[in-house]
Amino acid sequence: MASSSGSQCEACRGGIGLWQEAFTSECAHTFHLRCVSGSAACPVCAARWSDAPATGPAPAPATPFSFASIPPPSTGLFGQLPSSTPNPFSSSSTPNPAPANAFSFATPPPSSTGLFGQTAAAAANSSSQTCLFGQTSPSTTQNPFSFSFSGPQPASPPSPLSTGRSLFGQQTQSTLNPFWLDSAPPAMRTPSCAVCHGATGRGQATVTSECDHTFHLRCFSGSVCPVCGARWRYEVTVAQSPPLNPTSSPPRPPLFQPPAANTSTPFRFNPFPWPSASGISFGPQPPSSDTARPVPVFNDDEPVERPLDGRDTAQETASNRVLVLKTHCEHPAVARDSALDNLAVLVHAKGPAAAAEASERAPLDLVTVLDVSGSMSGPKLELLKKSMGFVIDHLGPSDRLSIVIFSSNARRIIRLTRMSDGGKVSAKRAVESLAATSTTNIGDGLRVAAEVLDGRRHRNPIASVILLSDGEDNHTLGGFFSAAGCSKSYNDLVPLSLRRSNDHRCPPVHTFGFGMDHDAAAMHAIAEATGGTFSFIQNQAVLQDSFAQCIGGLLSVAVQEARVDVECLHPGVRVRTVKSGRYESHVVADGRAASVDVGELYADEERRFLLFLDVPVAAGDGAAEDGGVTPLIKVSSTYKDAATGRSVDVACEDASVRRPVVVADMEPCVEVAWELFRVEAAEDIAAARAAAERGEHAKAARILDRRQEASAAAGLAGDERCAELVAELRELSARVADRREYEQTGRACLLAGMSSHAQQRASTVQLFASAAPSASPFGATTGCLPGASMGSPFGGFGQLQGSPFGFGASTGASSSSPFGELPVFSTAAPAPAPRFGFSFATPAMQSMVESSRKAREQQQSEPGGSLFGPK
Repeated sequence: MASSSGSQCEACRGGIGLWQEAFTSECAHTFHLRCVSGSAACPVCAARWSDAPATGPAPAPATPFSFASIPPPSTGLFGQLPSSTPNPFSSSSTPNPAPANAFSFATPPPSSTGLFGQTAAAAANSSSQTCLFGQTSPSTTQNPFSFSFSGPQPASPPSPLSTGRSLFGQQTQSTLNPFWLDSAPPAMRTPSCAVCHGATGRGQATVTSECDHTFHLRCFSGSVCPVCGARWRYEVTVAQSPPLNPTSSPPRPPLFQPPAANTSTPFRFNPFPWPSASGISFGPQPPSSDTARPVPVFNDDEPVERPLDGRDTAQETASNRVLVLKTHCEHPAVARDSALDNLAVLVHAKGPAAAAEASERAPLDLVTVLDVSGSMSGPKLELLKKSMGFVIDHLGPSDRLSIVIFSSNARRIIRLTRMSDGGKVSAKRAVESLAATSTTNIGDGLRVAAEVLDGRRHRNPIASVILLSDGEDNHTLGGFFSAAGCSKSYNDLVPLSLRRSNDHRCPPVHTFGFGMDHDAAAMHAIAEATGGTFSFIQNQAVLQDSFAQCIGGLLSVAVQEARVDVECLHPGVRVRTVKSGRYESHVVADGRAASVDVGELYADEERRFLLFLDVPVAAGDGAAEDGGVTPLIKVSSTYKDAATGRSVDVACEDASVRRPVVVADMEPCVEVAWELFRVEAAEDIAAARAAAERGEHAKAARILDRRQEASAAAGLAGDERCAELVAELRELSARVADRREYEQTGRACLLAGMSSHAQQRASTVQLFASAAPSASPFGATTGCLPGASMGSPFGGFGQLQGSPFGFGASTGASSSSPFGELPVFSTAAPAPAPRFGFSFATPAMQSMVESSRKAREQQQSEPGGSLFGPK
């Protein structure tokens, strides 16, 4: 609104102050009306407008805000006589005796006009006084701030401003709690056009006049306010946009269809837009067929570059840029006269090598969904801006980026734009304009992101969403600002087009829980529903590293729609079960075949799947003295090359076992033993989390401690991967044993670990310090004291010798921090920090994180540099 302090024109970047006209476009951008006069397209996102505003000089009035009728001399602010007209909004020129004070109302004239266009005469006949927003007062004494409202009102639950409360919330007649603690929130009405009373919202062009009334652009033209009669400095008209050319995108349909005008019901101001009795709603609603609303379509994305022509596809696939398959049997031999149940066979798939040039990789469509609620203010928002700047810098000219921000509602601040030099400048300018305010509506942020991806006219081969939030959704999940009847299901946060199923592949949503106040369960559920990963960032200073790891993977996607097929070769061999984590697997009824839906793979990324086979007796299988060989399974894979779009088929050597008469003691295959231990550890992490959620923290810690002890019997002594996983389990055990620590960091750590192991993809856990006091598997160390700085450089925990927050090995009492003086404890021999999912980090991800780390160090080393870059 024109009077809202802090509003800014997105064209000239000037402030929109009191008594300045404002225009809100169909694409939800706000401007001075004069800045976009005659424009047919948005200067921010280039969306075409169906209605173009046009302004011109208005006929010269006596004063800028005088009424349409010629006022008498010596008029006041709105044209009234300050000493003779008791109603400041009256157009009557008949003098009346002076009121007791400047705002009181004596006997109003019959034709006097109230604040919102209603007549004051009707209010004068009322038996009780009417206060500013329509509440009644039992006293007959005039309220100097009271106004009169009239006209029939629609039936609706009582509003806190219409149940006998004064302006500041105290009760006069009613005993209802002014903060609604003893009852459900009232059903309120949506913001409406002051002319047609239709709802205003996303997808509709609106104008807020100098006198602070809001209208649909199409509902009026002229230079006189149809509500209060004030003259404006500009005459506003509607100019139809020119016809669309073949390469431009049509305007988006309106989100709200305005209802028919109802002249019998005057406009009622509602400070909180709860769903109204008319069925028009504002904000998230519980799913319902009769409340479904049209979805706006963002079909103004910038065209993509011409894809690769595929002429060199054969040469590429003949080289090392193909998916590699291998198999490993738990035991190399099985006695000829013995049948073996549940023989473990590991199927190992590794993605193709990374492209030598950036132009050879598959381009990316990325939508970032960023929390800009009030809790993100200050250093958090500055760190987010720096991190987004790093992401923008590392996207290529073929990649496209769209930025969606959300607080109490969501909006897109930049369309899906190619990251050319000009595109990067626009994206950085949009990021720098971010400001934190209001509440948290994660569901609306994801809804707008889905609209951006669903409405694309052009598509890059890779698409993904990054979601960052530091709080809990208090709109969709039954919070204070949610609609009545909202459920507590986390699935309600995810739009249907982003929910992954067997027959629907959707872009993954990689979620980042920022700080200790975010809803880890919600962020993990969103990642699980969409096929993404969940990362936890307690050490906010390394947010950029976390984004870097994610971007490093997304910019190296090499395989899409991969599927691994398994076929049994020997007539007696059967597949009993498949351990594939979150990847869908299927075993045919007779056990003779199986398959795993792998999906996308980054360059050099690995997937391991365990198959458990039944192996029959081998009588007659071989005539040699060693008993011959029993063939087990044949493994093949079909996938689409992400860069060329060509379908590729690969296979590997058949898996088999020797069948001697007698089997001597043999060591099990290390690769199979490691994967068995990792799968069992992942199952124990999930079991520990379930126990902790029930309040059984001691039991949860014992589950993880037993798995650590079992590593000694796994035959993995000296294996670095096993040592890292044991350190991870030790850290989780320390964070789950205590209820307070579990609520603050333990739940998020467990969920991030579950996400990483289930997807076999590196997620991020960035903590200030290790909570585990026990010894490292590489040698005895002292426990890590509170304040020791540890954060993973690659996808988990990793030690930082000097934390940007001032934590670290130090003998001083405190250290400088952008948040003030923070204590530092002596940590002469801190325990090595476990690295969650480090074994899943690809070379491309590690390289991008290293670039981020160097960039941060360089920013801090420059003169005047700090955690947020040079000053």
